[in-house]
Amino acid sequence: MKLHYYPDTDSLYVELKTEPGVETREVADGLNVDLDVKGEVVGFDIDHAAERFDLAVLETEKLPVRAYKAG
Repeated sequence: MKLHYYPDTDSLYVELKTEPGVETREVADGLNVDLDVKGEVVGFDIDHAAERFDLAVLETEKLPVRAYKAG
């Protein structure tokens, strides 16, 4: 799983799988879900992310993380 933040568009993309998305569905205003060829979720995009959420802190609970990379 990867989190991608794009400050120029204030967009946060949560990549769940590396497979390419072939279809995007807007499920709520400013929330788009990308689906692969099987219809499974590969990621989602949140518009105006910094306006909606505090992006300064990232917390996890009981997540079995094997590696952490900051970039």
